[in-house]
Amino acid sequence: MKNQAAGSSSDRIVVAATRMAQAHGYGGLNIRDLAQDVGIKAASIYHHFASKADLAAAVAKRYWEDSAAVLEALATESADPLVSLRRYPETFRKSLESDNRMCLSSFMAAEYDDLPEGVKKEVQAFADVNVAWLEKNLREAKIVDAQRARQRACAIYAAVAGAQLMARGRADIALFDTLMDSYRQAGLLPG
Repeated sequence: MKNQAAGSSSDRIVVAATRMAQAHGYGGLNIRDLAQDVGIKAASIYHHFASKADLAAAVAKRYWEDSAAVLEALATESADPLVSLRRYPETFRKSLESDNRMCLSSFMAAEYDDLPEGVKKEVQAFADVNVAWLEKNLREAKIVDAQRARQRACAIYAAVAGAQLMARGRADIALFDTLMDSYRQAGLLPG
């Protein structure tokens, strides 16, 4: 029973820390505010995570694992990789729909020089997961040849993440949609 409670507390901490990091980044991940949000004492957070860096690494790891599962589900929902590629921007739009938050990885990547090594590793994993998924679907949809699939995947990832950043900075989700339409018209994203 105690392990279930500990897991539940850890999960609540990670969920709340994710929301906080999506709004304020690693630098804005405040343990006192987090504890208040979760309804526990700040010292209790250190019972589950030895340091802020360990907490942030756990948050970033859970984030990319959850994102990988979302991408896999997106591919599974449709046997057509072209349909999956068309729906890819939705995965970033959802953060904007949630109180104008931003992809956690994008936020933390902006703070990259100030991140502890363990957090950097998990932030890089998010980008790697996205690029690999895009590359695989681009090859399967026969949009580009195998030699150019990675380059195109990186361009799509950067463009979608950048559009999210612009939309968040203006608190204008319609801007994100407009940019996705322009990427489709330009041929970067499948139409």
